[in-house]
This record gives sequence, structure tokens and C-alpha cells, in this order.
Amino acid sequence: MNNNILCVGELLIDFICSDVNSTLSEGSNFVKKAGGAPANVTAAIAKLGGKALFAGKVGKDAFGLFLKNTLDQAGVDTSMLIMDNNSNTTLAFVSLKSNGERDFIFNRGADGLLKYEELEEEKIKTSKIIHFGSATALLGGESKKTYLKVMDIAEKQNIFISFDPNYRIDLWKGRTEEFIETSKLCMKYADLVKVSDEEIKIISGEDDLNKGLEMLHKLGAKIVAVTLGKEGTLISNGKKSAIISSIKIKAIDSTGAGDAFVGAFLYKIAELEDPKSLIEKFEKIEEITAFANKVGAVVCTKLGAIASLPRLIEIEEL
Repeated sequence: MNNNILCVGELLIDFICSDVNSTLSEGSNFVKKAGGAPANVTAAIAKLGGKALFAGKVGKDAFGLFLKNTLDQAGVDTSMLIMDNNSNTTLAFVSLKSNGERDFIFNRGADGLLKYEELEEEKIKTSKIIHFGSATALLGGESKKTYLKVMDIAEKQNIFISFDPNYRIDLWKGRTEEFIETSKLCMKYADLVKVSDEEIKIISGEDDLNKGLEMLHKLGAKIVAVTLGKEGTLISNGKKSAIISSIKIKAIDSTGAGDAFVGAFLYKIAELEDPKSLIEKFEKIEEITAFANKVGAVVCTKLGAIASLPRLIEIEEL
């Protein structure tokens, strides 16, 4: 088996309103950025020197070409990026108010139409790790069927499975219970689950993080990483747990920090001969978490999710 890490999910355009304290109806200026959590993860892996493949769908349009070029330049294998002649690339429009409220419009397109038959099954079955970290794939449609089928195949092939539920309130309005139930379904497959402190409370229904961890392990999650921002990461393998501190930085933009953390974590797991052996090696889990914390922190010191991703030498010099 090779060291390929396959990430499944969305690749889309984020149009971010650059007008200060503006709504989408008021804003006039927008900055185009490559977006999509699983795509960010592949870019993080590739920029560190790992082998990352992306599986997803964009439109065969100017935006889709821009997104493919972005991943290609980062060193990601895009051979399973489907460019669809019959649908448009998915677009998200976001503006921020000074009180922290977001104005959000989501025009879903090609990413929700990914069919399993469009993917190369051999590349799925020969991956060392498969990461499921899509914010949109579980919303429904063809992409949800594909997502869950790949997850089932990964389990049957004994492939290391990583899952990040990637909750976005704007996408799940009125459907939170569905998000919770679907996330729980995916937990039973997962060797690694990465959640924020908000996500573990939503999914578990527990305000106490330790009780939340206990529930996720009961659902089937083997290793759980709870990102706590500047406080670091709470990590657990069901037998031991610890908070691994992050490094002190001057944060400018936290966009993509969680995806960078996941990418760095998976990059290190792929170096192991048997990724599943990590589950019982808590000291190694702590070591990998400390490395991933550094990568996530560095991303916060720069602008842009993919543009801010560091090379390995940058992390080694810290």
C-alpha cells in the first residue's frame, strides 16, 4: 500500500465581501478564494510534502478551472476531480458585520452531484488514509450517497478513516438534528475524529468536554481531537486524554486553521507503517498533535486558507 491520503468532498469558490461591516445587499467588493474543507486538507498535506488526492466535482467553467489550478499548484493529485459540463461550480458568498454576525448565500452546484461511478475504485481501495471532512456532502443528494459508500468501502478495506463533521450553521439551519444523527452514523467508522469544542457539544449534547469525549468513543470514534483555539487541542484515545498546548502567535486570520491541523495530523499518520497502530500509542498521538497544532497556528498568522499553508521546513524552523 502506498502513502496516499484521499480526501472526499467539496471544492468551491468563496466570494468574501471586503467592505467593512457590510451585508451582502450593501457590499460591492468581493474577493475570490478557493474554498472547501477537504480541498484545504489535501493542500495542507501536499505542501508539507505528503501525497494527497482530492475526489470531488466542480463545473467545467472558469471557476472550476481556477480551483483545479489552485490544487495543482499546491501539489495535490486532482485525477479524481470531476469537471462537469452540465453544472456550475458551487459558490458561497459571505460578508461579516462588526458584531460577528455573518451574511451568507450558498449557491450549490456541481459538488452535490458527485457519483461513486465517476471515481476510480482502485485509487480508493489502495489509499492508506481516507479523510471525510466535507461541510456539504452530508446535506443530501448524490454526494451524500457517494460519501457514505466510500466510507463503507474504506472500513471493509481496513483503511484508516478520518472524519471531521465540519458543522456550518448557515448550511444546517432547521436541520440540526439531521446533522447530529448523520455525524453519529459516521463516527462508528472513524479511527480519527476532529471536532471543535462547539461541535462536540452539539453532537454529544454534553457541555462537559470529557463527557462529550466519552460519548464519541462509545459511538465508535477511536481517537478524538477537540480543537480549543489558542488553548490547544484536547486529545483522547478512550484510555488516556490530555490537552496539548499550542504555540503563541499573533493571529491575523483563523480561516483554514482547522483544516491545516487535520492535514498535518494525517501527514504524520501516513508516515507510520500501520496507521491503525497509532490508536494504542498515546505518546505518539501527543507528538503528532503538537506538530499539527504548530501547523494550524502558522496558518493563523497569514491571510487565506490555502495561501497561508506552510511548507515542512517552516514548521521545523519554529
